[in-house]
Amino acid sequence: MDNNQGPVPAPGSNTPPVPKVTIGNEKLCKITPTAAAKLTSLLTRQGRPNGALRLAVIGGGCSGLQYKMDLVDGPANRDILVRTCEVNVVMDPKSARFVAGSLLDFSEDLQKGGFKVTNPTAAAHCSCGESFSA
Repeated sequence: MDNNQGPVPAPGSNTPPVPKVTIGNEKLCKITPTAAAKLTSLLTRQGRPNGALRLAVIGGGCSGLQYKMDLVDGPANRDILVRTCEVNVVMDPKSARFVAGSLLDFSEDLQKGGFKVTNPTAAAHCSCGESFSA
C-alpha cells in the first residue's frame, strides 16, 4: 500500500483539512461487478456519486466478529481507500487486518440476498452467515 498524504490547509484557512488516507489495492478487498453495480446505484440514489462503501469489522455476532457496511461521502482520517470495479471501498486499519483478501459480492436471492463477504482469513463462520472468527 502506498501512503498518500493529502495537503494540509494553511493556518487560518476556512478549508477543512484533507484526511490522511492510505491507498490500498484489490489484494486487500475486491468487489464483483454485480456488487459494484448495486453500490453505484445505491450511492447515486443517495446523492453520493463519488461516495464510498465503508467496510468495518466490529465485535459481536455468534462467532465474535461481524461485518458492518455503510455508505459514506468519502474516507476519514487514517482510512485505507481501495478503488475496485470503479467503486471506492474504505476501511479503518484495524478492520483491514481482518478483511485482507476478501471478496464482496451481491445477490438478489429472496432468502439470503444482499451483500456477502467471502473472507479467506476467517477461521470459522457462523451458520447464520453474519459473523466469523479470526
